[in-house]
Amino acid sequence: MEDARLTRVTKICLALPQAVREIHGEHAKFTVRKKTFAYFLKDHHGDGIVGIACKVLPGDNIALIATDPVRFYMPSYIGSKGWAALRLDVGRPDWEEVAELVSGSYLLVAPKALSALLKTGRG
Repeated sequence: MEDARLTRVTKICLALPQAVREIHGEHAKFTVRKKTFAYFLKDHHGDGIVGIACKVLPGDNIALIATDPVRFYMPSYIGSKGWAALRLDVGRPDWEEVAELVSGSYLLVAPKALSALLKTGRG
């Protein structure tokens, strides 16, 4: 049975134009035209955390973590490349916040034509 948080993240991600989900064990990767815009991570390398990692604007990962270090963290390997992760296992997830983080990441990595669809609400 799939983790309910992954199901919810999948629904958010696959609502975006041409988004694709790939399952890797208990993790999932979400891409648009082979560019990754989100990862669902469950107990990554035994860290015990369930979270979603997304691309953010330069420096925003550090700012998010500084603002709320209980919920935001620097994901392994990709944090230094401009990614931030939001814990889904601390309290009740704010799914609107998750959707905002995911859509912001999508806009950073998607081709301009697809990003324009999302920005105009036609996606």
